[in-house]
Amino acid sequence: MLQDNECPQTSVQLRRCSVHQLERTADIVDVDDSVEYAADRYIVHVDRQKAATFGITQDELVNALKTALEGQDIGYIHGNNVKFATPIRLSLPTANKEDLYATLSLKLRTFDGHLIALSELVNVEQNKIENVVYHKDLLPVVFVTADMAGDLDSPLYGMFDIASQLQNTQKDLQQFYINPPDNPYQFSIKWDGEWQVTYETFRDMGIAYSIGLLMIYLLVVAQFKSYIVPLIIMAPIPLTIIGVLPGHAILDAKFTATSMIGMIALAGIIVRNSILLVDFINELVAQGMSFSEAIITSASVRAKPIILTGLAAMLGAFFILDDPIFKGLAISLIFGIFVSTLLTLLIIPVLYYRVKH
Repeated sequence: MLQDNECPQTSVQLRRCSVHQLERTADIVDVDDSVEYAADRYIVHVDRQKAATFGITQDELVNALKTALEGQDIGYIHGNNVKFATPIRLSLPTANKEDLYATLSLKLRTFDGHLIALSELVNVEQNKIENVVYHKDLLPVVFVTADMAGDLDSPLYGMFDIASQLQNTQKDLQQFYINPPDNPYQFSIKWDGEWQVTYETFRDMGIAYSIGLLMIYLLVVAQFKSYIVPLIIMAPIPLTIIGVLPGHAILDAKFTATSMIGMIALAGIIVRNSILLVDFINELVAQGMSFSEAIITSASVRAKPIILTGLAAMLGAFFILDDPIFKGLAISLIFGIFVSTLLTLLIIPVLYYRVKH
């Protein structure tokens, strides 16, 4: 058993150290690794010259061993009410198969009618079965796997806990979270599995979210011929977090990839509502109304269609609230639209008035 302060840097000891840290971490279950323990292998060599002396061919000897270990059908049982014939299989009992030398005690009949044991006609060579060598990115690896149970069912919490423990007990051990190890000739740990999938998913979602915001900004700049107005119109987008995160906490749901998709969809919905307000304000001002009165009138007149549109989108999201995969999407849409709609009616007129007045 490894102590808390020791974790030698060898392939076997490093694997044991990792398993030890996994097993002693709270809520970590089903710890396993890809290391195969040594197993005996027996190779039976037929003494052809000696077998030929007794009139026994190599084929007869091999068939006898095969029949004893694997079994062989020697006949079939036919019945009147049986559609398919039942084979009669000849084989040694399982207990006898475990001992090779007991199997070799079987006897064959020689050319003169005498019986001779198989062990007299073969030579047994004992060695070890070669273990499987696993590779990833053309490098030999040992997989240490585990899962997490308990209240915090996300494996990321357990992973960071284990990584911290390994860092404290073995300060020279390098750990890699995103990229593969840079030195293939040094023992190190690469955290993979669900962590890698989570990182790549939210990384790609974040890039898509950023590109979407940039495209929205450029479109609004082209529409209003201004670089400041699009920033005002897009101001409520970050405020969706006020609705999305508390919504997940209230319903005791995890923030998943579909939750991120819901936030991306919210960006378009919020910008549309903001554009309706700003465009209506500009129309009222163009008709001769004062800017202050246009701000107040736009919020009161456009409030009803904006609220009804938000309620329609929220109602549609309710139908997928029970789905285990798209639950995060539904929560983001419902709570995000609810909060952002209210804040849009307040923030957009105030910001537009503050910038333009």
